[in-house]
Amino acid sequence: MKLIVGLGNPGAQYAATRHNIGFRVVHRIAQQCGVALKTRRAEALVGQGAIEGSPVLLVLPQTFMNRSGVSVRQLCEALRIGIGELLVVCDDVHLPLGAVRMRESGSAGGHNGLQSVIDAMGSDRFARLRIGVGEPVDGQPMKEYVLEPMPTAEHGMTEQSIEEAAQACRTWVLEGAEAAMNRWNAKRVD
Repeated sequence: MKLIVGLGNPGAQYAATRHNIGFRVVHRIAQQCGVALKTRRAEALVGQGAIEGSPVLLVLPQTFMNRSGVSVRQLCEALRIGIGELLVVCDDVHLPLGAVRMRESGSAGGHNGLQSVIDAMGSDRFARLRIGVGEPVDGQPMKEYVLEPMPTAEHGMTEQSIEEAAQACRTWVLEGAEAAMNRWNAKRVD
């Protein structure tokens, strides 16, 4: 079984923020697969299903972003899922709005949710899919930027990147990280 974890913060006040794009991608996959994300397990909302016959567990940690790793580790241990079967989906302020980038491993790049997963798992050797949300302008504090609702002007490109990210996750499940990187990292958002 593959584990696809969307990073974000629980609660309606965070739903439309840049920091919750990981949640939105996992919700999109759940819709496409007919999976309900209603079961509570290991401090997360989870739903089990399949992508073209390959079993997946879709996960939305409810621990808030900075403690996401707690939930991920608990699920991996309980279900005996190896780190190679884990994909974490999150926002990235260092990528331009709409960009989608898959990596097989690597640093957290300043992302507290990714750092929490790395710390909890004791390794950075898991796949991650980053979705670009752009950088703050005019000296806006980073925390404000990622936790404010996205402006209407960004909605179209954000929806396109969510759809592409969901497809990249499908590619990872069916063909692996290298195929996903080859197919999706080179794709440009118009």
